[in-house]
Amino acid sequence: MKIISTLPLSVAAALMLTTSALAQTPGKEGVAAARTTNGVANWTTYNADLKGSRYSPLDQINPDNFKDLEIAWRFKTDILGSRPEYKLESTPLAVDGVIYTTGGTRRAVVALNGATGELLWQYAMHEGKRSAESPRALSGRGLSYWTDGTRRRILYVTIGYRLVSLDADTGRPDPDFGTNGVVDLKTDFDQDLGDLDTGEVGVHSAPAVSGNTIIIGAAFREGFTPKTHNNTKGYVRAFDVRTGKRMWTFHTVPKKGEFGYETWLNNSADVNGNTGVWTQVSVDEDLGLAYLAVESPTSDFFGGKRPGPNLFGNSLVAVDLKTGERRWHFQLIHHEIWDLDNSSAPLLMDVTVDGKPRKVVGLPSKQGFFYVFDRATGVPVWPIKETKVAKGNVPGEWYSPTQPIPSKPPVYARNGVEEKDLIDFTPDMKKKALELTSNYVLGPVYTPPIVSTPEKFGVINNWAQGGTNWPGGSFDPETGIAYVYACGACISSTGLLPPPAGLSDIPLVVGVAGQPVVMIKGPGEGAGADSPAPSTPVGASSGPPRLAVDGLPLVKPPYGTISAIDVNNGTIKWQVAHGETPDFVRNHPVIKAMGGIPRTGQSTYQIGTLVTKGLVIAGENQFTRTEDRPRGAMLRAYDKQSGKEVGAVFMPSTQSGSPMTYMVNGKQYIIVPTSGGNASGEFLAYALPSKR
Repeated sequence: MKIISTLPLSVAAALMLTTSALAQTPGKEGVAAARTTNGVANWTTYNADLKGSRYSPLDQINPDNFKDLEIAWRFKTDILGSRPEYKLESTPLAVDGVIYTTGGTRRAVVALNGATGELLWQYAMHEGKRSAESPRALSGRGLSYWTDGTRRRILYVTIGYRLVSLDADTGRPDPDFGTNGVVDLKTDFDQDLGDLDTGEVGVHSAPAVSGNTIIIGAAFREGFTPKTHNNTKGYVRAFDVRTGKRMWTFHTVPKKGEFGYETWLNNSADVNGNTGVWTQVSVDEDLGLAYLAVESPTSDFFGGKRPGPNLFGNSLVAVDLKTGERRWHFQLIHHEIWDLDNSSAPLLMDVTVDGKPRKVVGLPSKQGFFYVFDRATGVPVWPIKETKVAKGNVPGEWYSPTQPIPSKPPVYARNGVEEKDLIDFTPDMKKKALELTSNYVLGPVYTPPIVSTPEKFGVINNWAQGGTNWPGGSFDPETGIAYVYACGACISSTGLLPPPAGLSDIPLVVGVAGQPVVMIKGPGEGAGADSPAPSTPVGASSGPPRLAVDGLPLVKPPYGTISAIDVNNGTIKWQVAHGETPDFVRNHPVIKAMGGIPRTGQSTYQIGTLVTKGLVIAGENQFTRTEDRPRGAMLRAYDKQSGKEVGAVFMPSTQSGSPMTYMVNGKQYIIVPTSGGNASGEFLAYALPSKR
């Protein structure tokens, strides 16, 4: 063990395993000085609690004073890796006055003083090729905390898919956990990944920790042009929090003889992969159930190599917390070919339906459907009807004749792209929109993909990025109202083409007639099931035009919304356009000639909401400039009963992860992860001005 002193607080560094791992630890003094139980309110899991609420009852920051918030401290993540990170998505935890979070291109773990932002300790693992080959790079979404009242642990998954247990006071790996504090998640996986450096699997979500059980999902380099349909299978596993020993595995792609195997026709479960759980896992500790929102199988837009409905793809599955055995499931999409994978954490809510108390699970979606089930039985609270959908004609594809469509609540986001959705600020703009879309297919959400031709480039849709993506929703446990951001203008066109020889063994991949097919990855973290859709190529003589009319979005506003969904009665209580109208829209000559338009909101798939005693809080993901402030983004607060905006404060960068709140020494703080454009990752901690 090599000891290196690099920080003034007696920092220790240790080289571990066969790869280089760096742990900078000042001992317990720094954390002990920051820890307090005086005037404290904690945020101990990624979503505030295992039910996924993203709720805090704090009300020191309220509708009357939100506008007065100031930046109390800020922590830049540039030093946490070999280069700055521009995609900071981590939500910190707050435990007794100490902030724990991941950050930076190394996915380092840091402990910070919750009142000042001072660095208390840092841990990072240098994984070399294994990190470089990972489909899930950068800082990830966060980490987890566990205590038995004596021991306190921070648990997270590295870029290279290792589960690490750290002493929360020192940052040192727990010697009783795994091997020197580390469990290699690429082993003991019920499948052979071959070379552990290049074996295709990773994860960016935070582990779910309940009692002594840690639940870990998986994500892949799926993308829009996968190399093979026979990639890694997204099994979900549980481990003992004290020892790191594997407790159970749930096969999201069933093995022969297991329930659901017969839904993969021609034994195709044996030779297809993906079907992971890359979003957060929610847990009902009273029922002893964990809720898995399973994504789609390989590949995103062509499923001819996997005929059949394909359980447990695109299913919500409740498993026994202790054994991993399936208790119930509901498949939301049969044989998915739209990249509408389950992206949001299940919301475990206690509501009153028809005068009776109900324990339900709600699931927001990219489709704009909000699915609601009895969380003990899986029975839909309101009817979900198998509805006939269009059948496509892509060679070799298998089509489900029906898809489940919820009767309640109503659709809360754009649900497909049809003529009625097209821009219509002026008759001329509507005419141009119709002319542009004449070379595409329009239709509702389950319009089937097509083979791209010079006459019909593809289907214009909001599949991959529309509706609600990985930030998911939040809810108020006192009222049973869920708050969900959705993107209304995240559209693209999707067509299919045969890949060039040697690129993929899938017969048809995403492409545009007349243009070469290339391997497409999401920005900054390799490709994956939740990576953004490829934009329509611009400027190529043989390619399609940009999906815009006179420089404005092809579809009409709102471009982004927050909806309050009353889960007691299945209604939308209110909906607001979230985010200032983009500058290029507000300053457009036609819009100015019209005298302006109502706020449009902003299009992004990265906005998460925070709920407090009286507020719904969310930031903007685009820069704008107005007369009363410089160019930047705003952190906005809405009255959670009415949706009225009650305050907004300036952010020097844009929100890129979900906000959280906590209290230390009687002072409430709100932390917002920010990054994007030319702004690298930074955590901004807001609080009310101190009295002088």
